[in-house]
Amino acid sequence: MSGICQEMAWISAWIVVVGLVATAVMDVISLLRVHVLGERAMDWALVGRWLGHVLRGQLVLTNPRMAGQVPYERALGWLFHYGVGLALAALMWAILGGETLQQPQLVPIVGFGAATVVLPMLTMQPGLGMGVAARKLPAPWAARRRSLVTHLSFGFGLYLGAVMAAAALR
Repeated sequence: MSGICQEMAWISAWIVVVGLVATAVMDVISLLRVHVLGERAMDWALVGRWLGHVLRGQLVLTNPRMAGQVPYERALGWLFHYGVGLALAALMWAILGGETLQQPQLVPIVGFGAATVVLPMLTMQPGLGMGVAARKLPAPWAARRRSLVTHLSFGFGLYLGAVMAAAALR
Protein backbone atom coordinates (compact mmCIF):
# COMPACT_ATOMS: atom_id res chain seq x y z
CA MET A 1 0.00 0.00 0.00
CA SER A 2 1.42 3.38 -0.94
CA GLY A 3 2.15 6.05 1.64
CA ILE A 4 -0.81 8.18 0.55
CA CYS A 5 -3.20 5.22 0.75
CA GLN A 6 -1.89 4.34 4.20
CA GLU A 7 -2.34 7.92 5.36
CA MET A 8 -5.91 8.06 3.99
CA ALA A 9 -6.74 4.75 5.69
CA TRP A 10 -5.33 6.09 8.97
CA ILE A 11 -7.31 9.32 8.70
CA SER A 12 -10.51 7.42 7.84
CA ALA A 13 -10.06 5.04 10.77
CA TRP A 14 -9.33 8.01 13.06
CA ILE A 15 -12.51 9.79 11.94
CA VAL A 16 -14.66 6.68 12.45
CA VAL A 17 -13.24 5.97 15.93
CA VAL A 18 -13.47 9.57 17.08
CA GLY A 19 -16.92 10.22 15.62
CA LEU A 20 -18.44 7.06 17.07
CA VAL A 21 -16.83 7.48 20.49
CA ALA A 22 -17.83 11.16 20.70
CA THR A 23 -21.44 10.49 19.76
CA ALA A 24 -21.66 7.51 22.14
CA VAL A 25 -20.20 9.57 25.01
CA MET A 26 -22.76 12.29 24.30
CA ASP A 27 -25.53 9.68 24.38
CA VAL A 28 -24.32 8.14 27.66
CA ILE A 29 -24.10 11.54 29.32
CA SER A 30 -27.57 12.39 27.98
CA LEU A 31 -28.92 9.16 29.51
CA LEU A 32 -27.31 10.05 32.83
CA ARG A 33 -28.93 13.49 32.68
CA VAL A 34 -32.31 11.85 32.04
CA HIS A 35 -31.97 9.45 34.97
CA VAL A 36 -30.17 11.73 37.44
CA LEU A 37 -31.59 15.15 36.60
CA GLY A 38 -34.94 14.10 35.16
CA GLU A 39 -34.34 15.88 31.85
CA ARG A 40 -36.25 14.77 28.76
CA ALA A 41 -34.42 12.47 26.39
CA MET A 42 -33.98 13.39 22.76
CA ASP A 43 -36.58 11.60 20.66
CA TRP A 44 -34.63 10.53 17.59
CA ALA A 45 -37.86 9.26 15.99
CA LEU A 46 -39.02 12.89 15.76
CA VAL A 47 -35.74 13.84 14.11
CA GLY A 48 -36.24 11.00 11.63
CA ARG A 49 -39.79 12.18 11.05
CA TRP A 50 -38.54 15.71 10.40
CA LEU A 51 -35.90 14.39 7.96
CA GLY A 52 -38.54 12.36 6.15
CA HIS A 53 -40.67 15.48 5.74
CA VAL A 54 -37.63 17.51 4.64
CA LEU A 55 -37.09 14.96 1.85
CA ARG A 56 -40.69 15.63 0.80
CA GLY A 57 -40.06 19.38 0.72
CA GLN A 58 -41.44 20.38 4.13
CA LEU A 59 -38.57 22.02 6.01
CA VAL A 60 -40.44 22.93 9.20
CA LEU A 61 -42.81 20.81 11.27
CA THR A 62 -44.79 23.18 13.46
CA ASN A 63 -45.96 20.23 15.57
CA PRO A 64 -43.68 17.23 14.91
CA ARG A 65 -45.66 14.89 17.20
CA MET A 66 -48.78 15.46 15.11
CA ALA A 67 -46.99 15.27 11.73
CA GLY A 68 -47.43 12.14 9.67
CA GLN A 69 -45.12 9.31 10.61
CA VAL A 70 -42.28 8.31 8.31
CA PRO A 71 -41.29 4.67 7.76
CA TYR A 72 -38.32 3.73 9.96
CA GLU A 73 -38.21 7.23 11.44
CA ARG A 74 -36.46 6.14 14.67
CA ALA A 75 -33.73 4.33 12.72
CA LEU A 76 -33.43 7.30 10.36
CA GLY A 77 -33.04 9.67 13.32
CA TRP A 78 -30.35 7.52 14.95
CA LEU A 79 -28.46 7.05 11.66
CA PHE A 80 -28.57 10.80 11.11
CA HIS A 81 -27.33 11.41 14.67
CA TYR A 82 -24.31 9.12 14.27
CA GLY A 83 -23.68 10.30 10.70
CA VAL A 84 -23.47 13.89 11.94
CA GLY A 85 -21.03 12.73 14.65
CA LEU A 86 -18.80 11.20 11.96
CA ALA A 87 -19.07 14.28 9.75
CA LEU A 88 -18.15 16.56 12.66
CA ALA A 89 -15.12 14.39 13.48
CA ALA A 90 -14.01 14.80 9.85
CA LEU A 91 -14.61 18.57 10.03
CA MET A 92 -12.57 18.75 13.23
CA TRP A 93 -9.72 16.91 11.48
CA ALA A 94 -9.90 19.41 8.62
CA ILE A 95 -9.97 22.45 10.92
CA LEU A 96 -7.54 21.46 13.68
CA GLY A 97 -5.21 19.43 11.51
CA GLY A 98 -3.86 15.94 11.85
CA GLU A 99 -0.70 16.86 13.72
CA THR A 100 -2.67 18.52 16.52
CA LEU A 101 -5.05 15.58 16.73
CA GLN A 102 -2.35 12.91 16.77
CA GLN A 103 -1.38 14.41 20.14
CA PRO A 104 -4.86 15.46 21.33
CA GLN A 105 -5.25 18.70 23.26
CA LEU A 106 -8.28 19.09 25.52
CA VAL A 107 -9.14 22.79 25.07
CA PRO A 108 -9.26 23.06 21.27
CA ILE A 109 -11.09 19.75 20.90
CA VAL A 110 -13.73 20.41 23.59
CA GLY A 111 -14.01 23.97 22.24
CA PHE A 112 -14.75 22.60 18.79
CA GLY A 113 -17.41 20.33 20.31
CA ALA A 114 -19.00 23.25 22.15
CA ALA A 115 -19.04 25.32 18.94
CA THR A 116 -21.07 22.62 17.20
CA VAL A 117 -24.06 23.71 19.30
CA VAL A 118 -24.88 26.22 16.56
CA LEU A 119 -25.79 23.42 14.15
CA PRO A 120 -28.95 22.16 15.88
CA MET A 121 -29.86 25.72 16.89
CA LEU A 122 -29.90 26.78 13.25
CA THR A 123 -31.27 23.60 11.65
CA MET A 124 -32.93 20.96 13.80
CA GLN A 125 -34.58 23.23 16.37
CA PRO A 126 -36.24 25.43 13.74
CA GLY A 127 -37.15 22.34 11.72
CA LEU A 128 -38.87 20.81 14.75
CA GLY A 129 -40.94 23.96 15.26
CA MET A 130 -38.89 25.39 18.14
CA GLY A 131 -37.53 28.35 16.21
CA VAL A 132 -33.91 29.42 15.88
CA ALA A 133 -32.06 28.62 19.12
CA ALA A 134 -35.32 27.33 20.65
CA ARG A 135 -36.73 30.87 20.81
CA LYS A 136 -40.34 29.65 20.54
CA LEU A 137 -40.12 27.41 23.60
CA PRO A 138 -41.52 28.61 26.94
CA ALA A 139 -38.01 28.47 28.49
CA PRO A 140 -35.59 29.02 25.59
CA TRP A 141 -32.55 29.62 27.81
CA ALA A 142 -33.09 26.29 29.57
CA ALA A 143 -33.17 24.57 26.17
CA ARG A 144 -30.04 26.46 25.07
CA ARG A 145 -28.23 25.45 28.26
CA ARG A 146 -29.17 21.79 27.72
CA SER A 147 -27.96 22.01 24.12
CA LEU A 148 -24.66 23.52 25.21
CA VAL A 149 -24.14 20.82 27.87
CA THR A 150 -24.90 18.19 25.24
CA HIS A 151 -22.35 19.63 22.85
CA LEU A 152 -19.75 20.06 25.58
CA SER A 153 -20.19 16.36 26.30
CA PHE A 154 -19.76 15.72 22.57
CA GLY A 155 -16.53 17.74 22.73
CA PHE A 156 -15.33 15.69 25.69
CA GLY A 157 -16.19 12.57 23.67
CA LEU A 158 -14.20 13.95 20.73
CA TYR A 159 -11.22 14.36 23.04
CA LEU A 160 -11.62 10.89 24.52
CA GLY A 161 -12.02 9.41 21.03
CA ALA A 162 -8.97 11.30 19.78
CA VAL A 163 -6.88 9.99 22.67
CA MET A 164 -8.11 6.45 22.01
CA ALA A 165 -7.56 6.72 18.25
CA ALA A 166 -4.10 8.22 18.64
CA ALA A 167 -3.09 5.36 20.95
CA ALA A 168 -4.72 2.57 18.94
CA LEU A 169 -3.77 3.69 15.44
CA ARG A 170 -0.09 4.46 15.97
